[in-house]
Amino acid sequence: MTSPLLTTPGAVTAESIDSGVAAHYGDPAHEGRAIERSSAWVDRSNRDVVRVSGPDRLGWLNDLTSQLTRGLPPGTATEALVLDTRGHLRHHLSLVDDGEAAWIHTEPGDGPGLAAFLDSMRFMLRVEVEDLSASRAVLTVLGPDRAAAVAAVAARIDGVPVRAAEGETDLFLPAERLADAARALTEAGARPAGMWAYEAHRIAEHRVRPGVDTDDRTIPHEVDWVGRAVHLDKGCYPGQETVARVHNLGRPPRRLVLLHLDGTAERLPEVGAAIELEGRAVGRVGSSARHHELGPIALGVVKRAAPTDADLVVEGIAAGQEVVVDPDTGANAQIDLRRRPR
Repeated sequence: MTSPLLTTPGAVTAESIDSGVAAHYGDPAHEGRAIERSSAWVDRSNRDVVRVSGPDRLGWLNDLTSQLTRGLPPGTATEALVLDTRGHLRHHLSLVDDGEAAWIHTEPGDGPGLAAFLDSMRFMLRVEVEDLSASRAVLTVLGPDRAAAVAAVAARIDGVPVRAAEGETDLFLPAERLADAARALTEAGARPAGMWAYEAHRIAEHRVRPGVDTDDRTIPHEVDWVGRAVHLDKGCYPGQETVARVHNLGRPPRRLVLLHLDGTAERLPEVGAAIELEGRAVGRVGSSARHHELGPIALGVVKRAAPTDADLVVEGIAAGQEVVVDPDTGANAQIDLRRRPR
């Protein structure tokens, strides 16, 4: 579905996974500065939206996901993962509960699969699952002045679920109110910003994007999801055994890095391209973007054994690495394997 905000002056349509929303509005660098220095709104109406209602919803989600949602206070933003039994990612949830229902947004195209999975797990519990991707649109407000911008349009977004997370605020708008809300935010001083600026900000913040920075082998410890989307002190859920084993006994096989790419290259690497060390593949690159201050950057996952100070190469582009996940993450148990004296 094509966003009505593509009629905004200067809007240029994004490609690939974010087709249907704007890549930028004519000046990605200034849009990036607004995200970090003042306030900006980003059209993320391509995100899928799922609503879970019913009195058992939070305890039920607690049992199905990696996050502690039982007793989650209304208005508290969180992230959660649905893992398979081996600890590999199935779905990523950006979630808030408004006291009556849990509102979730997830990657474009993932809503039907998530809703179908949740619906299949209802059994006799008092929960209802709705895929609202066609009728709800996510508009994200960022920047240090975002709270003032959102407060200025409070009357225009009355009754809209709001997910106020660290660094950004998501509005779950009825689709027909998207353009009006964006116009009101612009009048309140927030600048329109496209996905190029948003993605550059996200990458610089070391936040992975499912399906881009992850693959079918990804486990939470590898990509810095522990603490953010994985709660370590909660009851059982699918995949918990893998999370607990890595946390307590062993280090994950791969680790997340931020790559600072050679700025003389005129292109960005393709998603999934090999990260090489001395001609040998040691990992894969995920998302990349041109940051208004840092220049070309990317997220990648490399083998844990790859030296943290090594210079890497991606599709012929030199890349310095910034460690995000320490090679020794996990292995928190103190185990004495010495023989007992007889």
